[in-house]
Amino acid sequence: MPSARAAFPMRRRIATYFTGGVEGLLTLSSALHQGGYQVHDLTVDIHDGVAESSVVCTIMTTDVEQLLESLRQLPAIVSAELL
Repeated sequence: MPSARAAFPMRRRIATYFTGGVEGLLTLSSALHQGGYQVHDLTVDIHDGVAESSVVCTIMTTDVEQLLESLRQLPAIVSAELL
């Protein structure tokens, strides 16, 4: 299995599921911004009355596993996975 760590930033597509609607989205967005990640092709799916919302995006990163693990530590995040 290839390593998830690259020597230079690579585009990685991830899916993140979160609670809290727009507030949860702001938590996720803030974490990505503070981490200095370049975000591309962002898709957000938030529906009224649904417990979980999702973000699918492409991130420039050298270590996608570290990124996913740090996102999973956020209180609003239910899961964060590489696509």
